[in-house]
Amino acid sequence: MRKPKLRELKEAIRAVVLGPYTTRFPAEPSPAAEAYRGEGQFDEKECVGCGACVEVCPADAIEMVDHVRRYPPVRSIVRHHDECIFCGQCEVQCTTEKGVHLTSEYELSCLDRKQCVVSIDKELMLCEMCGEVITTKDHLRWIARKVGAKRYANPTLLLTSEAEFSVVDGGAKTSENPTGRSDIMRVLCPSCRREVVIEEIWG
Repeated sequence: MRKPKLRELKEAIRAVVLGPYTTRFPAEPSPAAEAYRGEGQFDEKECVGCGACVEVCPADAIEMVDHVRRYPPVRSIVRHHDECIFCGQCEVQCTTEKGVHLTSEYELSCLDRKQCVVSIDKELMLCEMCGEVITTKDHLRWIARKVGAKRYANPTLLLTSEAEFSVVDGGAKTSENPTGRSDIMRVLCPSCRREVVIEEIWG
């Protein structure tokens, strides 16, 4: 019978005296490595609900659902940790650069996949003429702050910055209530804004 190698014998004796090299996880949590990409979390204050993270996610682990029939209407951005590949694109490509970030939390195992879901809700802004979704209120406010004084060139941003929001009043315009000059100062989607501007210019 061959004798064990001296190195292996040394390691065996050392393990008996000092204990094994392995960690005691999961009995004792082990700190994650520096810059570890773990569980993603939304920041309620910084996230504007623009949906940029949904667009750049290569694994389709983030979805965006607009609930326009609710009152008030809301947009839900849902993150599925069980489908996430933790690439960090959502954090890198975030519009505000602070809306979502990957934490160092790596213990994400669970018995129910519903526990792997994290979501955030943002109130939607709807067009006052046709009722179509424009974006979230927080997103409009963020754009208004970003462009500064230039927001006065866009009535939607102006009304947003002044917090003069109105409720959609019955959907699209009808022949009994045609588009008029007063509609310029309303929160409108791009299509309706074009219609109002053309009506104002050409009559």
